[in-house]
Amino acid sequence: MPGFRPAWWLPGGHAQTLWPALLRRTPPPPVTRERLELADGDFLDLDWADGAEGPIVLLVHGLEGGLDSHYVRGFLGALAGAGMRPVVMYHRGCSGEPNRSHRRYTGGDTADLAAAAAHLRARHPEAALGAVGFSLGANVLLKWLGETGGDNPLAAAAAVSPPFRLERAADRLNTGASRLYQRHLLDTLRRAIAAKYAADPAACPVPLPELERQTSFRAFDDRFTAPVHGYAGANDYYARASCRPFLGGIAVPTLVLHALDDPFTTPDAVPEPGEAAPPVRLEVHRHGGHVGFVAGAVPGRPRYWLEERVPAFLSSHLRP
Repeated sequence: MPGFRPAWWLPGGHAQTLWPALLRRTPPPPVTRERLELADGDFLDLDWADGAEGPIVLLVHGLEGGLDSHYVRGFLGALAGAGMRPVVMYHRGCSGEPNRSHRRYTGGDTADLAAAAAHLRARHPEAALGAVGFSLGANVLLKWLGETGGDNPLAAAAAVSPPFRLERAADRLNTGASRLYQRHLLDTLRRAIAAKYAADPAACPVPLPELERQTSFRAFDDRFTAPVHGYAGANDYYARASCRPFLGGIAVPTLVLHALDDPFTTPDAVPEPGEAAPPVRLEVHRHGGHVGFVAGAVPGRPRYWLEERVPAFLSSHLRP
């Protein structure tokens, strides 16, 4: 497949990031929901694309993403059209219903992904199983692949726009125009947490007014994400949860797509040649933004290259 050529009318990482996020109008695909009860008393929700057949591909969304995310809707259609059966795994609290426990999810929380994959493997032993992770979900997927090595149920995987080093992402999102993404994501996180504790605000592990005062990801992670999820602080969380140190342990054929102009992280977060294990195909492009990679020669007529490249890679490894 030819390499990515960015649309000339969407120059730079911000334009590539914002066009699909703000202007793509993909209707919600019909899905069927399944609830997976977890051993700790919490739950995960799974959305299956209706009518799709073939190898199963688990979609792992990014921070506060879900069915409304442009990339999730796009990939549900693209994978189904390529003869695969996509299913969205929602992180805890992201499926439209607050989860039960105080903890939610983090960039290093691989246990829920492992539980979802084990459930799919047990329920559908005849089907080949793959996964695609986006942004923070890509970090979770790559970390899990590296942790498990050859003892992993996936036959193939793809990771789109992983941060690689979470501390670099936190610093970049607190700089320049990228602070607009930070503000939006933090507002979304705070609203979700406030909704979860609307009936009993005092039950929140961190007072809600205090969360309002955390205006950067590093501050928010230091005050909420890290302590609620068992980390000593933001630096401990970033060091232990980043996927980059785990790339050398991956044994599953894995495609990693990243752009150097990604406004969610810095170029020095990208692994050096030789850091990733041989089954990892790391494709780093000069342009593409964050989960963008919009091509197309005619202004206003985009081609979403990710939805060509990733299904083609998975199809070459997933057999019915």
